[in-house]
Amino acid sequence: MILTDSEILKSIGDGNIVIEPFRPECLGTNSYDVHLGKWLAVYEDLELDAKKHNRIRYIEIPEEGFVLQPGTLYLGVTLEYTETHHTVPFLEGKSSVGRLGIDIHATAGKGDVGFCNTWTLEISCVQPVRIYAGMPVGQLIYFKVEGQIENYYHRKSGAKYNQRTDKPVESMMWKNRF
Repeated sequence: MILTDSEILKSIGDGNIVIEPFRPECLGTNSYDVHLGKWLAVYEDLELDAKKHNRIRYIEIPEEGFVLQPGTLYLGVTLEYTETHHTVPFLEGKSSVGRLGIDIHATAGKGDVGFCNTWTLEISCVQPVRIYAGMPVGQLIYFKVEGQIENYYHRKSGAKYNQRTDKPVESMMWKNRF
């Protein structure tokens, strides 16, 4: 079951959903609009290795915007910090962003119950497109869960993305055992 606007507000009121900063005008019928933060990151090497820590370089989006290029993976970040304690958050791109040929995530659209952070975006595009910090980029949709939660993400000892940040976070696949 997807939370409606009134249920999202109720969950914010009781502390089960946190959105900082929260802007009432960003609340939709059954979602909340999130915005692109001012930081992007790109990997420094052309060849990435899943077993190694791949270095990234940060780019601050200037006021006049930044032109994304096809064939490059950009890591972006949401302006909003979020917490979800009793729902599963899903991040989907806004249709207006998709209609510009921008994808905001390759595979990581679902958060875990207990995720407390900004969202790193896996941004790609089909043609050059200028983007701006603060532009609406996605929407969070909250699904109710059924049953007792025993393993909240923010309490997991092995959780790789728990450190609060306002910058995109590179892949931590190298921390897995395989």
